[in-house]
Amino acid sequence: MKQRTVLPSPTAPVPARRVARRRHAVTAVAALVLGATACTAAPTTTSPPATQQAARKQTTPRPGAPATPQRGFTLVASGDVLPHDSIIRQGRTDAGGDGYDFAPMLAGVKSVVARADLAICHMETVYGGPDGPYSGYPAFVSPPQVAAGLRATGYDSCSTASNHTLDDGRAGIRRTLGALDKAGIAHAGSARTAAEAARPALLKAGTAKVAQLAYTYGTNDYPLPDGQPWAVNLIDRAKIVADARAARKAGADVVVVSLHWGTEWQDEPDEKQISLGRALTASATAGRPDIDLILGTHAHVPQAYEKVNGTYIIYGMGDQVAGTMFNHSGAQDDRGNMSSIGRFTFAPPAAPGRRWEVKKAEFVPQFFDLNSNRVLNLGSPDSGYGETRAHIRRVVLSRGAAKYGLTMGH
Repeated sequence: MKQRTVLPSPTAPVPARRVARRRHAVTAVAALVLGATACTAAPTTTSPPATQQAARKQTTPRPGAPATPQRGFTLVASGDVLPHDSIIRQGRTDAGGDGYDFAPMLAGVKSVVARADLAICHMETVYGGPDGPYSGYPAFVSPPQVAAGLRATGYDSCSTASNHTLDDGRAGIRRTLGALDKAGIAHAGSARTAAEAARPALLKAGTAKVAQLAYTYGTNDYPLPDGQPWAVNLIDRAKIVADARAARKAGADVVVVSLHWGTEWQDEPDEKQISLGRALTASATAGRPDIDLILGTHAHVPQAYEKVNGTYIIYGMGDQVAGTMFNHSGAQDDRGNMSSIGRFTFAPPAAPGRRWEVKKAEFVPQFFDLNSNRVLNLGSPDSGYGETRAHIRRVVLSRGAAKYGLTMGH
């Protein structure tokens, strides 16, 4: 299990015992100016000259002193966590009927997630109160113990922008982010305040600061709460670019964008995904790409990985946790329980002002077994489910990512 160190969260205190064993620092990035976006930014403050001079003295190395060596890192990301009623019942069973425990159903991929320097999930649903009530489809309200299960598996941050983010209104957002805070998991995509919406999740991995931003195509026609247009980030190309540039100015070495997008039950990315992916990966400042990785969710099925303009895009990772899935024709479809974990090894820039480069790219096939209600790692040839693994591999590589070095891991 990886060891982590966490700086205090701006929204919830972190118990001292957790601070001592966590390595990934989640820091508040104050005063991000997001340009001409719908998000309300915190006001920019200017430090007094004396403070600025003191900071320069502390951070400027002595002449001739050796530079601190930079270290690369591994990042893993996985697909939608979508607790249907059957998942909620299994969580209660795994807790022995007293509360809920979602760690056992994720244990099969813990070795992949926990060994990474930085692990990102997608929390599709919102949480209810400690005593419920909880519900599955169509309006999801999940037990808050899901957050503890994700933390026990090794996740450090989750995207929370999805078409289900407003299933329980602003109260659902508040409870969800509070539970993630309590579990020590950073989050991006929804917010309780304008100030929270104006900053990304900023995490430490290796010697890099990694910013996570998250957006959704919509909220199932639920309107944004009155007076809170910032409650959920909606996909808008100009806003995403502005937010990425603001994150970079706030100190991010690597900018990761999570997008809830695409057409459900379609293996291939749709034209909107392809078009937006091309535009976002083409965006650059002073010759340096504004976005370093795009992580897609929502389609319920695995979709392709592709390297566009030198940047990897996962169009869709599929559902990591979900109950029995029915496609648009009403038939049960096992593809709805197939997914992949993306694993990327980043290396420090070759020169100042250059990007952190992905030097190794992998995908790990997964399957959620409905008989046991467990996530299975299908990365090894002897893991079984050969046809399922072959299908995931075929889809993931369908847009030529193998020629850029993408391989199947375990």
